[in-house]
Amino acid sequence: MTATKEDLYDEGLDLAFEGKFGDAVARYQQALQIDPSYADALHALAMAHAELDDIDAAIDAAKRLCELTPDDILAHTSLSTFYMRKGLVPEAEAESAKARMLDWKRQLGEQKTGGGGA
Repeated sequence: MTATKEDLYDEGLDLAFEGKFGDAVARYQQALQIDPSYADALHALAMAHAELDDIDAAIDAAKRLCELTPDDILAHTSLSTFYMRKGLVPEAEAESAKARMLDWKRQLGEQKTGGGGA
């Protein structure tokens, strides 16, 4: 039986929880070969690379994730964190600002649709 992208992603998560980040990276990459737009696998791949201190690879994966899911607050926050770890402060601040703006838009949307509140 051929593994699905979800199977590979789940295997990657299990490996990451065991601290086997190199093996986790391989599973996430296999999942992404099946579906290059699998956002969960891209995010996990970025985090696994960061755990391995391969910040350049983490940045590359996070950039792909931000392109794929431009309204994902966590994607921009993660990219900001990776930029900061690399010492790229202006880039980190720009991604952090994008994340804050997206969060404000989300909050405004909730206020408009949620009624009066407290």
